[in-house]
Amino acid sequence: MKKKSLYLDTSVPSAYYDERDKAIQEETIYFFEKKLKEYESYISEITVGELRRTKELPRRKQLLALIEGITILPRTEEAEELADLYVKNKIIPLKYRADALHIATATLNDMDILVSWNFDHIVKYKTRQMVTGINILKGYKSIDIVSPQEL
Repeated sequence: MKKKSLYLDTSVPSAYYDERDKAIQEETIYFFEKKLKEYESYISEITVGELRRTKELPRRKQLLALIEGITILPRTEEAEELADLYVKNKIIPLKYRADALHIATATLNDMDILVSWNFDHIVKYKTRQMVTGINILKGYKSIDIVSPQEL
């Protein structure tokens, strides 16, 4: 049986070392150590770029090492356009356009699932419904948007 494809936004690897919320950190560690191997996993150039902007050098090295071996999807013009459509339709606020770009990249690469800890703009009912609507109107398949906990 073919494994489902999984796109990780930046919040997922970032939570691995983030001790501010121990429950999320523990869930993330479990996710990376036990669940991730059940899926074909992907990140994007957006994720890598965001992790590379981590200010603390030791933490940046840890984060980049954590994502080693995960396939990196390119940032494309088509994804930029779809992200703009998500913003234009008020699914994602303009200030958080990078979140729209994560969703667009996952959508355009036919990911089955987008995984995020971002409950403000990504993992929420309204976002799921509106992204599905835009994707269907544009001829793209729908994508499940979940937290690591849901897997």
